[in-house]
Amino acid sequence: MMSFMEGLLLVPITTVTLLGAGLLVLALYLISSGSSSEQHGKEPPGPRPLPLLGNLLQLDLKRLDLALYELSKKYGSVFTVHLGPKKMVVLAGYKAVKEALVNHAEDFGERGILPIAAELNNGHGIVFSNGDSWKEMRRFALTNLRDYGMGKKASEEKIIEEVRYLIEVFEEQKGKAFDTTQPMNYAVSNIICSIVFGSRFEYSDPHFRNNVDRVNETIRLGGTIPIQFTNMFPWLGPFLKTRTRMLTNNNSNKQEMRKLVRGLMETLNPQMCRGFIDSFLVRKQTLEKSGNMSSHYHNENLIQSVMNLFAAGTDTTSTTLRWGLMLMAKYPKIQDQVQEEISKVIGCRHPLVEDRKNMPYTDAVIHETQRLANIVPMAIPHITSRDITFQGYLIKKGTFVTPLLTSVLCDESEWESPQNFNPAHFLDENGQFVKKDAFMPFSAGRRVCLGEGLARMELFIFFTSLLQHFRFSPPPGVTEEDLDLKPSVGFTLSPSHHQLCAVTRV
Repeated sequence: MMSFMEGLLLVPITTVTLLGAGLLVLALYLISSGSSSEQHGKEPPGPRPLPLLGNLLQLDLKRLDLALYELSKKYGSVFTVHLGPKKMVVLAGYKAVKEALVNHAEDFGERGILPIAAELNNGHGIVFSNGDSWKEMRRFALTNLRDYGMGKKASEEKIIEEVRYLIEVFEEQKGKAFDTTQPMNYAVSNIICSIVFGSRFEYSDPHFRNNVDRVNETIRLGGTIPIQFTNMFPWLGPFLKTRTRMLTNNNSNKQEMRKLVRGLMETLNPQMCRGFIDSFLVRKQTLEKSGNMSSHYHNENLIQSVMNLFAAGTDTTSTTLRWGLMLMAKYPKIQDQVQEEISKVIGCRHPLVEDRKNMPYTDAVIHETQRLANIVPMAIPHITSRDITFQGYLIKKGTFVTPLLTSVLCDESEWESPQNFNPAHFLDENGQFVKKDAFMPFSAGRRVCLGEGLARMELFIFFTSLLQHFRFSPPPGVTEEDLDLKPSVGFTLSPSHHQLCAVTRV
């Protein structure tokens, strides 16, 4: 566990000051230890916070989601913690999260924007915005992404085309151990690129590679302890190299996106829009011609929306697929069953989305991968839009709320063996696929993942295509037991560094 005192060592401090601060913290902790927040009356309970430090002495920031999950076992499904001076209400378990995000969608539907997100997004775009701008950008994005094939046959064709390029990269390894991270990232990113920009990029394109690599590094850094401290104590930000690195990555990608937008603007044909950006530019021009200069269709919203789509469309799906391949290598008997079903239903032709209904076991394996991987364990913070009484507790307007997705995907009342990889979670006694309400990897409610439909298509076609062509196994000298399922923690949970062998199936 990382203590607050260790965190303070991120900035210069004298021995005398450190000793004094340590004694003060110890005194405060002894005074408050064992106390709860019953004094708050109807507000959600929780451990009593220390001045300035909040509950940092009781939390492991290396896996904050697990620390909060443990607290929920003591304080219940709705409780309060203080991350430094910042107060946050945590929703734990399927029932509480669903009730808040779905049944009280309006009350819990605003985005809680942490300091680092405010610096990176400036209130623009789709993910980290609120109010009329958010409503308009999300509505426009949903409409136009569907128009360009998201979740439809056009997307399926793009994914099938991209699979061919990815398979070529895997075949070039000739069965030798390699890291799947970059080729998987580039392949998945190309799907959203074809929808947003109207074209894919070669994996060798240095600008494309740098953009994707910077996005993935930024997402990894977003969950690190220095960034958590930046969000709790913004004044620390200028002293932390991690924050500087995130801002540098963000600015570099913004410059690249502006260049791409300028290029598309120079060749824009309003009668033949190639993708999301073209549609945005046409809408912007139309509103400007009508004299509507106060519109939300301006360059900053365009650039930030594109960056949101690019980041979200790259990291989460590619990370889930990497988990899936690693799990197949770790559990070869499950891989056998998937490949048997692929051979039976698909044979040698390209997998299609419509095959999913005839492949219950493969579908269950994909869903179970998403559940166990739990790649966005704390979701993105919400904020209450008004004072609300929820499950008997008063949650005031403007309170940060974290839907703890870890507690949903591992809810012991919803899953038979939540800590194990068990595709049977999604199968009935006849081996048919069954939906589970507690399956919430995309979150829920007003802020549910914009690209859920596209991600589901990508996961099925990429996963089945790769398992159709290759047998995945650990490198020579590494056993299945040696493949470590402990994640690498960032803003998302990705597999720890590993290599796999992809041997072409005969």
